[in-house]
Amino acid sequence: MKLLALDTSTEYLSLALLLDGKLAERELLAGQSHSQRILPLLRELLDETGLSLRDLDGIAFGAGPGSFTGLRIACGVAQGLAFGAGLPVIGVSTLLALAEDAQGADRVIACLDARMGEVYHAAYEKTATGWQEVIAAGLYAPDMVPDIGGDGWTGTGSGWKAYAQALEQRYGRQLAQCIPQAYPRAAAIARLALPGFAAAQGRPASEAAPIYIRNKVALTTREREARAASA
Repeated sequence: MKLLALDTSTEYLSLALLLDGKLAERELLAGQSHSQRILPLLRELLDETGLSLRDLDGIAFGAGPGSFTGLRIACGVAQGLAFGAGLPVIGVSTLLALAEDAQGADRVIACLDARMGEVYHAAYEKTATGWQEVIAAGLYAPDMVPDIGGDGWTGTGSGWKAYAQALEQRYGRQLAQCIPQAYPRAAAIARLALPGFAAAQGRPASEAAPIYIRNKVALTTREREARAASA
């Protein structure tokens, strides 16, 4: 099976082609230039492998949570490419992608920096049948993330870099390690989407949609002042 995967949910741009079990990847720190750089980078990747979009079996994308603009770019590009090539799509949680890429860990607390003093948070445990959701994706202040049972957990994602002290105080000795530099990667998204495509669970391009957890992108002046006063 041949799949394209892409993610633009953070400041990184990540593309991957999964070709019958082999990976070809392109990644770069795009900042705010995802929309300008994603298609040229994709063309470079396709040229390297000698493939066209019509040679593929599906397109997977990082559906969120993450940057509002980044999620719209990933969804829009996946949708446009899929429409043009007649391909199905699958959206994959960016937090689950962090778990999949967490250096082989099987108990993972994934946190992405959501800005405005909050994190996108979820917890997963890997079993014989795949990843199981222990705590559903949510938006929290770092010192208010949900309690979790057991130990041997791996913390991963930019939330662990931005709010290391609060999160480590929250989970303490339950943590085995932290990977604060991790970001959602297209290679992990491709691996997670593969069983769905193999089971013919891909959706029409028209059904591609981001996963938004937060319903606003910035604090009002009053909210910023109130937060500063309570700090």
